[in-house]
Amino acid sequence: MVEQVSSQTETEGKLVGLLAEFPAPEGLVAAAEQVREAGYRRIDAFAPFPVHGLDEALAIRPTILPWIVLGAGLTGVVAAIAGQWWTNTINYPFVVSGKPLFSLPANIPVTFEVIVLFSAFTAFFGMLALNGLPRLAQPIFRSDRFRRATADRFFLLVESADARFALDATQQLLGQLGATNVEELYDDASPARLPKRTGLILTTLAIVALIPPLWIARARLVQSSQPRWHTFTDMDFQAKAKPQTVSALFGDGRADRLPVAGTVARGQLRDDERLYRGLDPNAPAPPPAPGAAAAGPAVAWLAEFPLPVTAEMMKRGRQRYNVYCAPCHGLAGEGDGLVARRAAELQQGTWVPPTSLQSEAVRGQPVGQLFNTISNGVRKMPAYGAQISVPDRWAIVLYLRALQRTQNAKPEDVPPETLKALEP
Repeated sequence: MVEQVSSQTETEGKLVGLLAEFPAPEGLVAAAEQVREAGYRRIDAFAPFPVHGLDEALAIRPTILPWIVLGAGLTGVVAAIAGQWWTNTINYPFVVSGKPLFSLPANIPVTFEVIVLFSAFTAFFGMLALNGLPRLAQPIFRSDRFRRATADRFFLLVESADARFALDATQQLLGQLGATNVEELYDDASPARLPKRTGLILTTLAIVALIPPLWIARARLVQSSQPRWHTFTDMDFQAKAKPQTVSALFGDGRADRLPVAGTVARGQLRDDERLYRGLDPNAPAPPPAPGAAAAGPAVAWLAEFPLPVTAEMMKRGRQRYNVYCAPCHGLAGEGDGLVARRAAELQQGTWVPPTSLQSEAVRGQPVGQLFNTISNGVRKMPAYGAQISVPDRWAIVLYLRALQRTQNAKPEDVPPETLKALEP
């Protein structure tokens, strides 16, 4: 027997539709099919779990949302590529080693992120728009029986906006299809206007919310001699001596202080002149060349390696040389590295070609002098003491000596059996 419920009160408005309750999913699917065959189109179904065949019974059309998201993604591609092209080639062109101002592979990461951004926002807001959301009130939730739609009951809704809807005829049809209950749903007829107090509170909150952005805009546009206001001071205002400021604590009035004379950091004494500076403290300094201008005190460079020479040290030296030295000096040390060749092609007039490490002047330098050159630089070559550790610098010098031997070998440097095999 079908129970028909009509609980319209003074607070209810126009009829929204009829809500039919079914005890089993099979009955819901069959009723949906027959209601649709009867000519109804404004229908919907509710179940506590997915019901196979229900979408077909309701004749639900595939959503257009994927096509909308695809369009948003393509829009993101165009926007990202165009934005990067305009920025890099028109608004702020910046030439780096002659590279092109715009290169598609370099712009793919940003393009991918913009595609994801456009697609995600379109999918979210598109879903809301296609479903008519957000909706602050839904008449179907006013039904106490409808709460069982999340547990063990199945419901079919026929909207009154349907062209074939007629209250009595539709109720009779739903009862014939096996509905155990048919309930009339009415819209809420209470005033839609917000209470005056609520409107006043929202207006006040909106005005208060404008204060922070207006304050930030003023701080950005107006110059002030006062320090900026900090929400979290952290350590910005601690008692400390800032650079280039005056301090009454010291006699000269300067806040900047030089290290105390003779002070050495823990573990940084480095008193081994042979290892850390390439000098031989026991050897007499060589006399200056006749007629040469005095360029400072003469030093005695170390002639032997201060570290044990091993195959591992040679291998490490080759690896470090290829990283730090080969870009300018070349893999064979002849001054034809990629950087040097590129600079020669540009012909900008400011490039000084690197010295060939195979030249007689460099081959005649002691290992200590080569170590000093790597550590402190020479002419246009910068110092690498901060980037390369002391053992690695000696390893580079060892590998450099091997490079020089390969290009300037003597017969006695070749094993006798190998030398005999090379004879014509």
